[in-house]
Amino acid sequence: MPAIETSATLLILWAVIGYLMGSVSYGMVLAKVLKLGNLREIGSGNIGATNVLRTGNKAAAAGTVLLDGAKGVVVVLLARAVTGEDAAQLAGLCAFLGHCFPVWLGFRGGKGVATFLGLMLALAWPVGVASCLTWLVTALFSRISSLAAIMAAAFSTIWVLVLGGGTVFLLTAILTLLVFVRHAGNIRRLKAGTEPKIGQK
Repeated sequence: MPAIETSATLLILWAVIGYLMGSVSYGMVLAKVLKLGNLREIGSGNIGATNVLRTGNKAAAAGTVLLDGAKGVVVVLLARAVTGEDAAQLAGLCAFLGHCFPVWLGFRGGKGVATFLGLMLALAWPVGVASCLTWLVTALFSRISSLAAIMAAAFSTIWVLVLGGGTVFLLTAILTLLVFVRHAGNIRRLKAGTEPKIGQK
């Protein structure tokens, strides 16, 4: 019984750590530090890298991608090293939820794409690399960030099956569903042909 209680306690602890780490919104941090303006009043009002790019600062946008992705990588690797795979997956899921619904911003966060890709890289790196390449190829051809995100998420579950990351299939499927939910408005605009392209204000 004590071992079970300790295990449950550790999982809860990693869930909280994952959420808090994920809820740090680096787009907002960089925009404030670099005096780029209030992201809520720019472009789509989103806090992610695509909207940071609309400020005209490409370095800040790149930094947002890297930092939002890195927090997913760090939380998974830490939880895995200290506690184990179950803790890593739970912490990863909670980090994604933290990014999308950060307590510091009234639970109005980003869409989680960079964090999602970072999680995939840490959970099963071949799947992560394939998902990143899917995003990159789609973005290069379409110039539409949301379409690239949707395609990367959709193909991630396929890459799990093809590349042998079966232990993270359920989590990947859940994260994919969440990415689709967070992009519901983008999907409507894609169907209508009104979704803006990368860098378009």
